[in-house]
Amino acid sequence: MTIIAAADGSALGNPGPAGWAWYIDAERWRCGGWSRGTNNQGELTAVLDLLRQTAHSDEPLHVLCDSQYVINSITKWMPGWKRKGWKKRDGKPVLNVEIMKALDEAMRGRSVTFEWVKGHAGHELNEKADALANGAAQAHASKGAPRPGPGFPGATAVGAGEDPAAPPTADGSARSAAAPPAAEPDLFSMDDDEVRDFGPPGDSPRADGASVDLVIDLERSLLTDAVRTDRAALESLLHPEWRHVCARGEVWSRDDRLAAVGDAAPEKAGFELIEARELTTDVVLLVWRETGADGTILRSSVWVRSGGDWRQTFQQGTREA
Repeated sequence: MTIIAAADGSALGNPGPAGWAWYIDAERWRCGGWSRGTNNQGELTAVLDLLRQTAHSDEPLHVLCDSQYVINSITKWMPGWKRKGWKKRDGKPVLNVEIMKALDEAMRGRSVTFEWVKGHAGHELNEKADALANGAAQAHASKGAPRPGPGFPGATAVGAGEDPAAPPTADGSARSAAAPPAAEPDLFSMDDDEVRDFGPPGDSPRADGASVDLVIDLERSLLTDAVRTDRAALESLLHPEWRHVCARGEVWSRDDRLAAVGDAAPEKAGFELIEARELTTDVVLLVWRETGADGTILRSSVWVRSGGDWRQTFQQGTREA
């Protein structure tokens, strides 16, 4: 049976008092933190501790995570970093390199899958992990220590170490001290210096800027029942000046779209990415194909980032013959 766990991190100030946690159920969870760390260090450490705590189990592990940065670091970017001596594409050192190396070691020989979940959206396991991580950060802010939790049955408690940038080895011995944590993007951000890869060369498009990953996920979310029927969710994802030119030639405003929430059950639609392009660091263009019972529609969407949040500002659809 697959072990399903949520992992999360928190930092009050980023950097500031920080916490990490993973949660499977009421009998299997763990948390910890430091007096000073970042969101990303908390997110990474939560996954690292979960991997180590379950290392003796033969069961596959499925990790729910609301950080694209963490998922992409482990599943996409690490091979390239290792080939370059743990440096990024621009030659700069990889952030949190000691945690990354420990994660690379902990992943060896394991059957582990990752799934991105939207944070603070009511997902039960994610909400539990978030509450534990935030509680750990709050405890350190109050000069205390959080209750670590029962952990995973049969595991060796390796802990997170005193330095969030240099976790202990699997047997608990200390790693070399690292530099104090610098300010980092929040837990929904990604390393904008990495390269996106949608598949084998020649089969799929490539785009610079891993922030594109988040935009693609947000675009996909607009096709789900949970978002399409939720006015608050749509308000958060559609820019105030949003316009939509539909395949029938009609032009919709944001107010038109919000007024239509609940009128009828949305039709199920598929998503096939054709191109993802960063026009600027704060503007992303997506070109994709929507598939449904009535055929296919080519769509182009423009997303803009303002105040750290990505919102769709324009979309147009053209029905394919």
